[in-house]
Amino acid sequence: MKTRSAKKSLILQEAAKLFREKGFGGTSMRDLAEKVGIEAASMYNHIRSKDEILEEICFGVGRKYDEQLSEIERQEISYPSKLELLIAFHVQMIIEDGAAVSVLNNDWKFLSAEKMTEFKTMRKEYEKHFAALLKQGMEQGFFKPMNVSIALFTILSALRWVELWYKPSRGVSKEDLAKDISALLMNGIKA
Repeated sequence: MKTRSAKKSLILQEAAKLFREKGFGGTSMRDLAEKVGIEAASMYNHIRSKDEILEEICFGVGRKYDEQLSEIERQEISYPSKLELLIAFHVQMIIEDGAAVSVLNNDWKFLSAEKMTEFKTMRKEYEKHFAALLKQGMEQGFFKPMNVSIALFTILSALRWVELWYKPSRGVSKEDLAKDISALLMNGIKA
């Protein structure tokens, strides 16, 4: 018998897969209960609502990104090395928890008004810190001087496509994928 927290974790994992497949609006609690293998009424012993599931997925993934960026910021390494680590982490998240990353990228707009405001603040803080890393790298001569917002959103957009393109059957390891994306992006901004 699974513990309560293990069951909740399973519910969140399966919900992320269903949200990616059918969208937040197209997924019912009944769909989710069937996928998890419990009665729909029993779902509420583990989770209050579909909205709570969405919040937990979006904020859970967001916190992982924030924690990793903070850890990278603290490291005494070059700015190109910091950027390479951050790119590799984005790739790792997409490959290892792609459904949840997809929910973060696509379904956040279904958060309640209060949670949406909180989520947008979290996202803006992440972007601000990522941009600061790029700006500091530019100021220290590691990256070409350019509009920081253009650099930031080009990198984030390039990473986002991995969610749509990557399949293990393509024969590309996550390490090679991160290395090649870093090489492509870094050679475009290295001084």
